[in-house]
Amino acid sequence: MLSDEKLEFAKALKLPTFAVDGMTLIRRLTLVVRDGVIEQVFYPVFPPDASAGVLAWLAAQKNA
Repeated sequence: MLSDEKLEFAKALKLPTFAVDGMTLIRRLTLVVRDGVIEQVFYPVFPPDASAGVLAWLAAQKNA
């Protein structure tokens, strides 16, 4: 989990955002980071009530 209240991280990585009720929010995504390096990005996450597929990806990495 990462807090990015000022959207500095989101802007630096050009993450997808949307606006609602005067707020800018980051679209739902998952970043897998190891030793400070982004290894995998799960985006878009669809349908919204579904898992991002992270567990299946991690299991595949373990078996590779």
